[in-house]
Parts: sequence; C-alpha cells; structure tokens
Amino acid sequence: MSEDTKRILALFPAEDLPEGEIRAETLPNGDVIAVYNVDGNFFATQDQCSHGEASLSEEGELCGKFVECSWHFGTFDVTTGEPGLMPCEIPLKTYAVFVADGKVSIEY
Repeated sequence: MSEDTKRILALFPAEDLPEGEIRAETLPNGDVIAVYNVDGNFFATQDQCSHGEASLSEEGELCGKFVECSWHFGTFDVTTGEPGLMPCEIPLKTYAVFVADGKVSIEY
C-alpha cells in the first residue's frame, strides 16, 4: 500500500467519549493518537506533545478547543494542531475524524 493511500478505522462508540474528555487510541501501525470531544465534535492528534514526551491523553487537560500539556503548560488547538501558548512551537499531527454508524472513525 502506498504512503498516499488512506485507511479508515472505526475506533469506539461516540457515546464512550463525553464532551470535554480525551482518550488514547493505538492505530494498527503502532502510532498512539489522542481523540478529543469538543462540544460534541471529535478531533484527533498525535498523543505525544511536540515539545516534550508527555502524553496529551493521559497528562493533558482539554479546555475548550485547546489541550494543555501538564509538563510545561503549553497548549495546542486540537482542531488544527497549531501551537497556542509557549513553549509549544511545533504543530501536532492531526487526523481526519468523523462519526459513522455511531462510531468515531479516523482516516490515517
């Protein structure tokens, strides 16, 4: 399969991730992602903070559309992956997320 070919993966029932919460998921290729519920909309980024090695799903806090890394209190916009507050400067990798048949699914 070429690098340009995208795969779809159903992750979990949408009701399993309440609004304002984060959960980790592991993709078949071993990458760990963080999935966020922001006001009933789902977003996904790489789980590891791009500034340090903190897990955003385990150690981060979701405040609106921003996740705050507990290590140095930098933030990222989970809807775009863009850094917010310093010391975060490198954007997070993002993934297309959608709900199909009641399940949160991702394109990777």
